[in-house]
Amino acid sequence: MTLKDRIYKDMISAMKAKDAFKKNILSMVRASILQVEKDKGSILDDEGVINVISKEIKQRKEVLHDYEKGKRQDLIDKTKREIEIMLDYMPQQLTEEEIDKIVKSVINEIGVSNKNEFGRVMSKIMPLVKGRADGNTVKKIILQHLH
Repeated sequence: MTLKDRIYKDMISAMKAKDAFKKNILSMVRASILQVEKDKGSILDDEGVINVISKEIKQRKEVLHDYEKGKRQDLIDKTKREIEIMLDYMPQQLTEEEIDKIVKSVINEIGVSNKNEFGRVMSKIMPLVKGRADGNTVKKIILQHLH
């Protein structure tokens, strides 16, 4: 079963269970996937679906900060629930320790030590952690290792 099929099946299950919140999130994710497919003129594979879900999660994490500034607990809770539901369809997320090991390995492989080489390191790491780590977390860890 493809990831897209799993999302559709879970959306139907949420409808039957009268879980409107989950149904709405999965429906929105499915609509985003279908829009990307329409724009590209091709059917997305699981990797493409993961990219779409990653973007949706990233958007929510960005607005979460604004909600926290505005002390909007209702929106914070709703957004965190949305993220949790979407994370169920993502590959297992890497821990900061696992990301740190990858960063050290790539830095040693490339042989860099200063911040001017940040772009080279980041471009080498992101394909390795695609869909399994947040870019901001990776950036923070890389900057800890470069001087």
